[in-house]
Amino acid sequence: MRKFWRRIKFLANIRKSVPFIIKFFRSSDVKLKHKLLSILLIIGYFLFPWDIVPDFLILLGFVDDVAILAFVLQQMVKMAPESLKKEFHPEEKL
Repeated sequence: MRKFWRRIKFLANIRKSVPFIIKFFRSSDVKLKHKLLSILLIIGYFLFPWDIVPDFLILLGFVDDVAILAFVLQQMVKMAPESLKKEFHPEEKL
């Protein structure tokens, strides 16, 4: 349950994640295969946007979209080098 709330908190601050994402793709410390995997996950979601819960159910419809976004961002954080993680979250390990 604690991990779930950390993901929600992470997504609530999505605006703060944009600099991390930019630096992730510009960094020479991040392996090319990690960058490509991240791009494939993002493109894959946009090419195959199947919903578990249909979007016409207003609030509930976006839950699966948020879950996929959280998954992709979490994978990017896991693949990021320690220096990049410390730069954006010096007080806690992601």
